[in-house]
Amino acid sequence: MTTLRCAIVDDEPLALELLESYVKKTSFLTLEGSYSSAIQAMKYLPEKPVDLLFLDIQMPELNGLDFSHMVPPTTRIVFTTAFEQYALDGYRVNALDYLLKPISYTDFMQAVNKAVQWFEMAQHNNTPAPASKEEINFIYVKSDYKLVQIELSKILYIEGLKDYIKIYLEGEARPILSLISMRAIEEKLPSSRFIRVHRSFIVQKQKIKLIDKGRIIFGKEYIPISDSYKQELQNYVNEHTI
Repeated sequence: MTTLRCAIVDDEPLALELLESYVKKTSFLTLEGSYSSAIQAMKYLPEKPVDLLFLDIQMPELNGLDFSHMVPPTTRIVFTTAFEQYALDGYRVNALDYLLKPISYTDFMQAVNKAVQWFEMAQHNNTPAPASKEEINFIYVKSDYKLVQIELSKILYIEGLKDYIKIYLEGEARPILSLISMRAIEEKLPSSRFIRVHRSFIVQKQKIKLIDKGRIIFGKEYIPISDSYKQELQNYVNEHTI
C-alpha cells in the first residue's frame, strides 16, 4: 500500500492531539508536522512537503479555506471542522474529503483510504497531481489581513526582511508586504522564471534588463549579487548572450 506523508493544521489542541494519534496508529501514514495555525504551517510546510494535509477551516488570522489556495497542488487536502455549513465551501476548493468533528477513527480511515486510492490511481495513470509549480501563473499571499492574488508575470523582484518579504511589481509604486520567509516564497516560485541572486533578493529572470558592477538595476533600485549566487546567474546570462 502507498505510504503517505501527512501534516495536521488545527488551532484546537485536543483536535490536534486526536488526529496525531490517528495518524501514528495508521501504518501507511507518516506524520511530518503538526501546526496550531495556518501561519505556522505556511512557514514550515515548504521545508517538509506532504501528500495529505488535514486542515481545520475556522482558525484565527488565516482560515483553512484561504490557506488551501497556498498549498501546493501536489498536496491533497482533507478539511476538518465542527461546522457542517463549510462542507460545500470545502468541495469548491477541490478538497479530497471533509470530516465533521468530533472525528471518529472510522471516518478518518475512510478519508485516508480515499487519499490512498487517489494517489495510487494517479501513479497508475502516470498523471502527476494537478499542475506543477512550473506551470502556475499566479500565487496568493497574505497581506494586511487580506489574501492577495499576484500574477507572476508582474513580479520584478522580491526582498526578504527577517520573517517578512516585499514583493515589487511592475507599474506599482509600493511593494506588497507579506509575513512569509524567503525560503517559503522561493519554494512556491518556478525556478525556470525566478532566480536567487542574494540572501535577501529573488528576481524574475526575464525582467533583468541591466547588470552593472555586480548589481542588477531596476530603475533607481540596485539589487546586489552575492558571490554565493553569482555563478547560477552567470550561467543564465551566458545562455542568452550572443
